[in-house]
Amino acid sequence: MEEKKTDWKSMLGLALIFGIVLFMLFRNQEDQQETEDSSPTSEVVSSSNEPVTLNDTALAPVNAQGEVLEFNNNLVDFKINTKGALINEALLKSFKTYDSLPVYLVKGGDHNFDLEFTTKDGRKVHTKDMVFTPKTSQNGANKVLSLTASPASGATIEFRYELQPDDYMMDFNIRSQGLAQVANTSEEVALNWELQAYRRSKSISTESRYTEIKFEYDGGSDDYTGQGENAEEDAEDITYIAYKEHFFSSILLTDTPFKSGLLKSYNNTSEDDEQNELTKKFTSKVQLDYAGGELAYNMDWYFGPTDFEILDDYNRNLDEVVDLGWGIFGFINEWAIRPLFTFLSSSDGLGIPYGLAIILLTICVRLVLSPVLYKSYLTQAKMKILRPELNRIAEKYKDNAMKKQQETMKVQSEAGASPLSGCLPALLQMPVFFALFKFFPTAFELRQKSFLWADDLSSYDVIYQFPEGFKIPFYGDHVSLFPILASISIFFYMKMTTGQNMQAAQQPGMPNMKFIMYLSPLFMLVFFNSYASGLSLYYFISNLITIGIMLVIKHVIIDKDKVLAKIEKAKAKPKKKKGRFASKMSEIMEQAQAQQEEQQRNKKK
Repeated sequence: MEEKKTDWKSMLGLALIFGIVLFMLFRNQEDQQETEDSSPTSEVVSSSNEPVTLNDTALAPVNAQGEVLEFNNNLVDFKINTKGALINEALLKSFKTYDSLPVYLVKGGDHNFDLEFTTKDGRKVHTKDMVFTPKTSQNGANKVLSLTASPASGATIEFRYELQPDDYMMDFNIRSQGLAQVANTSEEVALNWELQAYRRSKSISTESRYTEIKFEYDGGSDDYTGQGENAEEDAEDITYIAYKEHFFSSILLTDTPFKSGLLKSYNNTSEDDEQNELTKKFTSKVQLDYAGGELAYNMDWYFGPTDFEILDDYNRNLDEVVDLGWGIFGFINEWAIRPLFTFLSSSDGLGIPYGLAIILLTICVRLVLSPVLYKSYLTQAKMKILRPELNRIAEKYKDNAMKKQQETMKVQSEAGASPLSGCLPALLQMPVFFALFKFFPTAFELRQKSFLWADDLSSYDVIYQFPEGFKIPFYGDHVSLFPILASISIFFYMKMTTGQNMQAAQQPGMPNMKFIMYLSPLFMLVFFNSYASGLSLYYFISNLITIGIMLVIKHVIIDKDKVLAKIEKAKAKPKKKKGRFASKMSEIMEQAQAQQEEQQRNKKK
């Protein structure tokens, strides 16, 4: 057998490594001795001039798991880890995802909560690396879990959780004792909170649209990070931070406002990736102040549904977490639409099924708006009666735009059919339209509530699913029936209101009414295919009611012969003598008309 040759390079390398290790061990002993004897950079002097050093045994090894503790009530199951006193899991007992899986607002490594402070010798210390000692107790019917860590001899940090039997809100306090011996209290404490949001709804694109950070600051103002790919906001005097995930929220509240903070959200998915299970990642870094050299913060955790009624009951401005719209749209939703819908659908009210509640809501809204809309519908019906007369005027004065406009306005005035009187009522209903557009996709009550073929009124209905991998751009991978019905109804409504207008010659500068008549239903068909089916149901019923009202006005209320007789009677009346101002305006109009006619004659020469 061949003798194995000695590798002198390897031997030299081993010798060098061995020498380095011996040197480091020797040097480490010297450093340790210097630290114990005299080093000012690793010794902290307390107020009693006793030496205090960091308790390294309070810091867990990097890969340590810690002990996981069960902490729950009738609504939420929590799991809290003794390493970092961190919430590892938050399971909502009463809810399931769209595919019948449990709803975890916190699960595994998707959650991080950490306090970072600086020691007097300049080192950064993190509570997420500390081993906490747990202690359980009762406060009446409430469960209490206290976790304490000792970063140094005589210094402690306590995280205290208190949970009521039937509440999504959990008391959370942070207290320290003797921390001033260790910490550099001239520097602020950084609180870092991170959470990964997961998909829980059928449409991940819709869910991402309503997943964002909302926060309250500056004594009651509220704001949000928005829907950008990477959105961020900074604020001062923050009183709560809400990681809103469409229908569920994780919220951190504080009695003592956070001095300042930077809040960020990162988009983890795209509208085209329906298979993605992640929506967004949230991070917050806020600043805590010492009080007398110690930490003393009374806070609360909320892990629960983004339900307006539940959040509003806390009287802490948490109803702003629900996206009801801004300005007048939010006002209409909060004080009109939502109370009415709650009365119709809740057990404390009529308690009718949610689909029927939407239909009754639609009828109520149309009845309330009927006095405003009646004038608009009446004008539209009269305009159709006047169309032949207006066409004759347009033909007679086709070469004289000013005269044509004068005669047109005269006929409309005599019939009481001013276009402006019809447009104004239509504009007045626009705030209600946009308010409802915000209400239905965010109404927690509609989540997973079925009606007819729709299994979830807060999401889209499906009557046909395209084969896997097939998707129509801007439309989706499925066919929804409620948007089709809404599109058909709006097409017939527009045909009734603009159909006869399209018979007239298209005026320069005016929009192509025929194009608009086809574009609006198409827009609704495409855009609403992946939107809340409850909203499409509302528009379908609303359009049917509108068409019915217009037919009644046209065939029952308005007498065509009376309208035409009114015009003839107005023509036969002797013209009243005009006032000085009216006479002057008439003279100016006649001069302008004469000039226009002269210009036209010159062009023909």
